[in-house]
Amino acid sequence: MKRVRPLLLFLGLFLFYTTGSYIWSQDPKPGDAPKAEASPAPEAKPDPSGGNTGDAGTIITDLDKKKPDKLEPEKADLKTVAEAVNKSNALLDEVAAAAGKNRVYGNMMWTLITGFLVMFMQAGFALVETGLTRGKNVAHTMAMNIMIYGIGILGFWAVGFALMYGGFGSYASMGNGLPELLNKEYSFKVGEKEFGLFGYEGFFLTGRAFDAGILTLFLFQMVFMDTAATIPTGALAERWKFLSFCVYGLVISTIIYPVYGNWVWGGGWLSKLGVNFELGHGHVDFAGSSVVHMVGGLTALAGAWMLGPRIGKYNTDGSVNALPAHNVPMYVLGTLILAFGWFGFNPGSTQGGADLNIGRIAANTMLASAAGAVSATIYMWTVYKKPDPSFMCNGMLAGLVGITAPCAFVAPWAAVVIGLVAGVLVIWACLFVERVLKVDDPVGAVGVHGINGAWGILAVGLFADGTYGQGQNGANWYKVGNALQLITDKTKVPAGAEEVGVTGLFYGSSAQLVAECIGIAANVLWVIPVALLMFKVMDLLIGNRVSAEVELAGLDVHEMGVLGYISEDPKAPEGHVLHASAEPKTATVPRDGGERFTVVVEGVAADKLAHVWSDLCQPSGRPVTADFIAVYPHMTTFQGNRFRFRGGDPRQVRECLERLLHGALNNGSLKVYVER
Repeated sequence: MKRVRPLLLFLGLFLFYTTGSYIWSQDPKPGDAPKAEASPAPEAKPDPSGGNTGDAGTIITDLDKKKPDKLEPEKADLKTVAEAVNKSNALLDEVAAAAGKNRVYGNMMWTLITGFLVMFMQAGFALVETGLTRGKNVAHTMAMNIMIYGIGILGFWAVGFALMYGGFGSYASMGNGLPELLNKEYSFKVGEKEFGLFGYEGFFLTGRAFDAGILTLFLFQMVFMDTAATIPTGALAERWKFLSFCVYGLVISTIIYPVYGNWVWGGGWLSKLGVNFELGHGHVDFAGSSVVHMVGGLTALAGAWMLGPRIGKYNTDGSVNALPAHNVPMYVLGTLILAFGWFGFNPGSTQGGADLNIGRIAANTMLASAAGAVSATIYMWTVYKKPDPSFMCNGMLAGLVGITAPCAFVAPWAAVVIGLVAGVLVIWACLFVERVLKVDDPVGAVGVHGINGAWGILAVGLFADGTYGQGQNGANWYKVGNALQLITDKTKVPAGAEEVGVTGLFYGSSAQLVAECIGIAANVLWVIPVALLMFKVMDLLIGNRVSAEVELAGLDVHEMGVLGYISEDPKAPEGHVLHASAEPKTATVPRDGGERFTVVVEGVAADKLAHVWSDLCQPSGRPVTADFIAVYPHMTTFQGNRFRFRGGDPRQVRECLERLLHGALNNGSLKVYVER
């Protein structure tokens, strides 16, 4: 206790001293001026577009070494003052030039980095498409995804970019050269109204196109084109001849995509619907719901219709057989990669890091993707009693496609609504394409990209709130009283008028919705006929589809020369390559609870066996036998003389297959047995 008392005394004196010092410091001292009451802080207001965020106080410039010396009035003469003024003006010019370069530098870096993110989406597409298709075609599907990147780059570099942007480089954020350097647009006039069709400056990025800003723009727009070109590789998977695919890649990157892109983003006639016909701000598509996703989705629809369904997809009565995905983790991972890349796709489309609307764009992108995934899951769970992972993923992607066009112009609540609608719409669209149109789309590309691309465009015309996009496409709209007026001469703007951005139907402008609908119609009328013509010509010259034997065996070996999966080392004495199946063996029980097994057929040549099985699978007028119905639903792959199955009773499946082949071959010497 004796040791504690001194400690308590010390603590008491310390508290008395510090408290007294603080109170004394707050008392007014002799000679102190009375303190004025602080003015209340201005009320904080939200700034959706970011246009009022940041000011001169946010720029810190070190001028200590360059500022002119302070003049002393008693020593200043006219010459000294003039020198000081000239030095100050030169310094201001230098500061302005540095600020301008830093701004362009920031914009270029932002555009390049977001472009790199979009390029990474190619990996997402490869995983989604390969995972959603069958294991015997993985090498072929992956090869299409890597090769479209190479072919697309070269085609867009040589021709596509010039057609798309050769007539109108409107991106001042990349420097002052674009409008002057890219100024050749082929157009025609109706009265005083000009209709741009395509550019013709910048082929091979030579001459006037060899500019830092234009090269940055090229890279960013190239990865967007590549996204559109990749979409059909999923819809046409598992039966597309690789040579035909290569020719397609050249055509879409040089003609189909660039021409429509010019109409919307390159200063073409769709972008001028506002200034020519007072239809809002013209056809507005911020990041590509129509330019990228509709172009890719409608090309996929035309191609899948031309190629026809995969063997076994439809029965003779038109009913649908499921050809299940072979790798759920693969397509789920691919979906998440795509969702990540979309943060480059949408915010990057500002093509300027100083555009602080990127916050709204990124938030809307995330909200719509989440809403799409949730609504698709709830719908499948409610209607079909199970939450299907494939539609979870396609619901998320549909929400992303739907928000791509309106992401910069809508409020967060509208982004959620857009995503919720997209998640259900993609299910309806995929089922309609499969069951009504009888078009076999293995990955749902038409529903995700084509239909929801159109929904995203309509969403601009409905939900755009007018807070962003002032002067978009050269259309300057002002709110005068309660009315919106297009005023081309800014000297005639009435006092008190406020310029508004892109405004949809729910915020007072039906004209914008009309412009969006015209853009959708133009997309359909351009893409589908040209795509059908392309596929028809290729079919006549080189053929679009592999033979039935190749399709049944799998495209990997016949088209690519390799198997996508090898489960054992062929060099080991006891090992063997799984020629019987292009699927990996798995240690897990399939979801239907059935085992995996192989039925081997001996006593007949492999090519003859393939012909017979192909004929049995083709729709015809003959009735489907009970033996075929017992065999086909459990079959996963067929290669050589081996039939691979998943589920079903092995003995019953073997007996039914044996009867089928005996009847078709009229060969009593067949030997059919189960190999486990």
